[in-house]
Amino acid sequence: MPLFKDFSDDKATILIWKFSEGEDLNFEILLEVENLEKVKNYHPTKIKEALLVRKALKSVLPNHKILYKEREPYLDPNDFHISITHSFPFAAIAISKEKIGIDMEQFNPKILRIEHKFLYPDEAKFFLEEEKVEYLTVIWSVKESLYKIHHSNYWSLKRNYKVEAFDLKNLDTIKCRVYDDENCDQFTARVRFFEDFCFTIVD
Repeated sequence: MPLFKDFSDDKATILIWKFSEGEDLNFEILLEVENLEKVKNYHPTKIKEALLVRKALKSVLPNHKILYKEREPYLDPNDFHISITHSFPFAAIAISKEKIGIDMEQFNPKILRIEHKFLYPDEAKFFLEEEKVEYLTVIWSVKESLYKIHHSNYWSLKRNYKVEAFDLKNLDTIKCRVYDDENCDQFTARVRFFEDFCFTIVD
């Protein structure tokens, strides 16, 4: 059983699965018929990630399916909100009565190449250069989690999603928000590090 981490609390079930050789990922059993066309051209690694997510789901809700409205996943029966994320060899699912967003990112200096796409000017002021990869990864992951809760095709991760100053030594209550010219919604993110990954929960 490849359960790697359980971050469940009284609000949500949050499970991280890790691929292991010899793990039974039965395509015919785990993948929904409705998604066969969607995954037919997936890379084998991406198929494994999709099956790991479904195995995690079946461990708690064996009779539910993951379907998609456009690119957004939802459960059938639709009695819980879900969020999913994966970065091989890990895959994760969050199941909650309320909206929830999760994201997983591997620490990689390549993030420096795209910081201009998502970093709000004020967000560059609260970290040192030698910690830049770690901070950028957390900020990106928080914004990706926010997007899964509160998204629009017309919004920008740089302009409409903001992460307040935080410390890498205290990642339990990172304040963040989504806003436009008329509205502003406040959220709190929790971040965990394991191996060389960053895992974020926004609810």
